[in-house]
Amino acid sequence: MSFANPEENIRQFGIKEGMLVADFGAGSGAYALAAAEVVGRSGKVYAVEVQKEFLESVTKAAQEKRLSNIEVIWGDIENLGGTKIGDQQVDAVILSNVLFQVADKKGVVAEAKRILKPHGMVLVVDWLGSFGGLGPRQSEIFPEAQAWQLLGEHGFEIQKEIVAGDNHYGFIAQLVK
Repeated sequence: MSFANPEENIRQFGIKEGMLVADFGAGSGAYALAAAEVVGRSGKVYAVEVQKEFLESVTKAAQEKRLSNIEVIWGDIENLGGTKIGDQQVDAVILSNVLFQVADKKGVVAEAKRILKPHGMVLVVDWLGSFGGLGPRQSEIFPEAQAWQLLGEHGFEIQKEIVAGDNHYGFIAQLVK
């Protein structure tokens, strides 16, 4: 059984050196760290998290890897303006294992849309199922079809699906309107 691999999922996302990326619900920072390696010194990753202890661990991990291009933000991804990132500032947003756990899914997508530059991209990776307790409760799963619909309602177009491991679905969407 293979779990989602942040480095591989970031590779499939196609971000490039010099880009500005926001990782919503950064958690322990696996995606933020992988993205920071790719965007390099000329790029930046905003690791946005509501739980302060996670931000401390992201900061520590970035220091250990000598990554100076990660900015941790204590913010609420469910509220418009909650990330404290300016309008149309980033090239890409990462939503990994976020949609299943947030109460206001529309709020999260609206905030992503607000901070994305025109034609910006979103990487969505989330749980396919509960897998006997390895993942979230079955009642908390946010199915891929619903995720596609949610992004579509906010002006995104699905670009491609990615291979995100045995327990996760993944896709890339682009802001088109």
